[in-house]
Amino acid sequence: MKKFRYNIILGSNSPRRKEILTAMGINFIVRSSNTDESYPNYLKEKEISEFLAIKKSKNLINIIKEDEMLITADTIVCNSDSVLNKPKNYNESIEMLTSLSGKTHKVISSVYVYTHKKQITFSDETEVTFLDLDPDIITYYIEKYQPFDKAGSYGIQEWIGLVGIDKINGSYTNVVGLPSSKLFQTIRNF
Repeated sequence: MKKFRYNIILGSNSPRRKEILTAMGINFIVRSSNTDESYPNYLKEKEISEFLAIKKSKNLINIIKEDEMLITADTIVCNSDSVLNKPKNYNESIEMLTSLSGKTHKVISSVYVYTHKKQITFSDETEVTFLDLDPDIITYYIEKYQPFDKAGSYGIQEWIGLVGIDKINGSYTNVVGLPSSKLFQTIRNF
């Protein structure tokens, strides 16, 4: 396969996003900045993740060179009418996982790709169905894996994904944090 036209810059410190790009065989460097992840309360579902993906690029765009492509992303969990962001503490983590137990929810990842000549935002959506999780499973997972940096308070690639998820409909890597096949096609088509 031929080399990409741009040098890829990942605007994220997420270990999961780094692992996905590495597994895709994409050479990249990381440049990130701390971004306030607040958003206007009138936004709904993918509007939120798209807004945040673009917002994460704002402090980085001015240092992107002509031969570089910046990739920023955001992942949210939508459970009924609620958006589950990263839990603030242990109790909120328990509440989130209890609310997901035995139900199907949506995971939406949005990606913003920026070059000096072109910008694009796209999203992917995956349905995830949890088995009924008893309190012991939830407590064990939270205490052992500390999922406080994950939307919805879980990582599908961790223990809870192996023992607690019944099925998914859509992209697995989207749930991890980066819709890899859509991203690959987007990069190739730039």
